Amino acid sequence: MSRRYFGTDGIRGLVGQPPITADFVLKLGWAAGKVFGETAKGRKLILVGKDTRVSGYMFESALQAGIIAAGVDVGLLGPMPTPAIAYLSRTFRAQAGVVISASHNPYDDNGIKFFGGDGFKLSDEIESRIEHYLDLPMETGLSERLGRAHRIADAAGRYIEFCKSTVPSGFSLSGLTVVVDCAHGATYHVAPDVLRELGARVIAMGVEPDGININANCGSTQPQALAREVVARGADLGIALDGDGDRVILVDRHGAVVDGDGILFVIARHRHGGSDGCGGVVGTLMSNHGLKLAFDQLGIPFERAKVGDRYVIESMRQHGWLLGGENSGHIVCGDLTTTGDGIVAALQVLRAMSDSGKALDELVADMEMLPQVMINVPVAGKASIAGAPEIDAAVAAAETALAGTGRVLLRPSGTEPLIRVMVEGADADKVAELARQVADVVEKVLT
Repeated sequence: MSRRYFGTDGIRGLVGQPPITADFVLKLGWAAGKVFGETAKGRKLILVGKDTRVSGYMFESALQAGIIAAGVDVGLLGPMPTPAIAYLSRTFRAQAGVVISASHNPYDDNGIKFFGGDGFKLSDEIESRIEHYLDLPMETGLSERLGRAHRIADAAGRYIEFCKSTVPSGFSLSGLTVVVDCAHGATYHVAPDVLRELGARVIAMGVEPDGININANCGSTQPQALAREVVARGADLGIALDGDGDRVILVDRHGAVVDGDGILFVIARHRHGGSDGCGGVVGTLMSNHGLKLAFDQLGIPFERAKVGDRYVIESMRQHGWLLGGENSGHIVCGDLTTTGDGIVAALQVLRAMSDSGKALDELVADMEMLPQVMINVPVAGKASIAGAPEIDAAVAAAETALAGTGRVLLRPSGTEPLIRVMVEGADADKVAELARQVADVVEKVLT
């Protein structure tokens, strides 16, 4: 059964425009309640958390009403990072966890994504079953069959303790100064506390959410202010999280940005040198070729998956590997978490720094990143690049110009109405020129 609403990361869009409306989310809650209620043995429970967008209040109420109408209890978590909801869904033995968030998007977007009771994102089959119920008339159960709602007051504390448990018990950040940018999002009340409780001197940014400032000129997509603060404060590290906390970008002591590829390299090499080793790493089609070359030198197997953390996790499970991620900052440590977790990934880098006695810039120095340029071309709706001769010709011309020293990749965004044009190669000027040429053709053809 094909899916009409679910994308690569749940259902997402502009608030007030279908399907991101109160009436749709009400029915979505009911449909999810019906699907997960069917398979529950004994108590039926779905956890609901959100980021800090102003529309989250409305959608939280709508989801709550729909789930209860389906006869399933609701545990309300309030503002919590996406990976926290995945973790808490497991520890509460819930049937599912629901996240109200549009991740790194601006405040006027929002979305709904689900985790199963195992903490992993839903299979295509379960998403299709939810969509099946969306096509049916919504029915409210009799009073004695309705679910109940309760608020889980200690959710933040539970997640903070979990994050701390992902490093050894004797691990300490004493003596380190860390600047953390929470993007005015869901980590604002947990990330600084995790770092403080581990002993760091913490300078917190982006911890004053007002409902509309989430991801605005801050966080993992715009770490420039963080970089300036790290240098000005003489800090050892900067941590930039996105609005729902499943992405992380780092800044070294000199203000240089280290993206997800660099983070993967540091964690993988640290594990490779440990007693358990590193079986292999999964990246994506967007991972820099320099990352693969660095892993080749270390003898660490590397595979590319489609873009999207669900595809990274699928590949990790197929290979039996425990580490994967995207250059955007989704880092999955499969021995610790079931999804991308920005705080946990940052702690693994801090552990590598502590064990090696080296600063972040020293740890990434052995990986040479090839120049890579990505241009986002806005398109109307879900425009396709397939079967467009002019676009195919532009890509072929760029690949010929690179002469085997790089690659060209075009792909539609799974979360935004964009075509991403990426060119990578040894010559930075040539890469930038070719990316612009291909993007111009895509824009001309599709818009």
